[in-house]
Amino acid sequence: MRGFTQDDAHVFCTEEQLADECLKINDLILSTYDDFGFDGKLVVKLSTRPEKRVGTDAAWDHAEAVMSKVLEQIKAKSGNRVETAVNPGEGAFYGPKFEYVLRDAIGRDWQCGTTQVDFNLPERFGAFYIDADGSKKTPVMVHRAICGSLERFTGILLEHFAGHLPLWLSPVQAVVATITQDGDDYAAEVLKAVRKAGLRANADIRNEKINYKVREHSLAKIPALLVVGKKEAAERLVSIRRLGSEGQTVMPLDEAIKMLVAEATPPDVKRAG
Repeated sequence: MRGFTQDDAHVFCTEEQLADECLKINDLILSTYDDFGFDGKLVVKLSTRPEKRVGTDAAWDHAEAVMSKVLEQIKAKSGNRVETAVNPGEGAFYGPKFEYVLRDAIGRDWQCGTTQVDFNLPERFGAFYIDADGSKKTPVMVHRAICGSLERFTGILLEHFAGHLPLWLSPVQAVVATITQDGDDYAAEVLKAVRKAGLRANADIRNEKINYKVREHSLAKIPALLVVGKKEAAERLVSIRRLGSEGQTVMPLDEAIKMLVAEATPPDVKRAG
């Protein structure tokens, strides 16, 4: 690629707020990885001061002490989910950092999220705040990345799921496929209803055998295939074939749409609801 997009954000806080902010970022990173299906073992590494760096030794001492305590809290809070480690001398030149290393379905490790303390930019920006005692102080700046490079994270996701993405994440969530031409009109009706419900769906009314369609859409990793024919049209049913399953489930169209919509709701929306 000629470039990449990073989900970087910057948090300005006081030194007293640094530990709480790091813990909030940790919770956000772990919940995001859970949502994307990376619910296995994670490694959180604390990278400490390199030989060439900016900032005073006192500032580094303070930041590393705070982050060491945060690392202990992360371990205690997450239990067996998280392993912790220290990378001496691997911090950025402008401050210590946490590195979040996740493991994919075939056991490969990927360093994605980071939490980095920055002593350099607040001073260069001339940033300040007025403390409770009326004095002018320079804030601490924390760089926060959840996924890191979004392009790389997308590649990791595709390989982690071997292309079989969860329904909520799949670009095309369902395909309405006909058995014979007798089902064409009903297929159009089903597609309209499915799309109206907010699902990303297409129709396949080609004059091909249903086994051919099933194989083709399975290779394309379509999570749900809604098969309709003359019988389904007469009784307003759909036959649902799920990717990776040889069986099928026949149910009323309204029930099928309700089930798929629930499965297609992103995890963060479910939590908010």
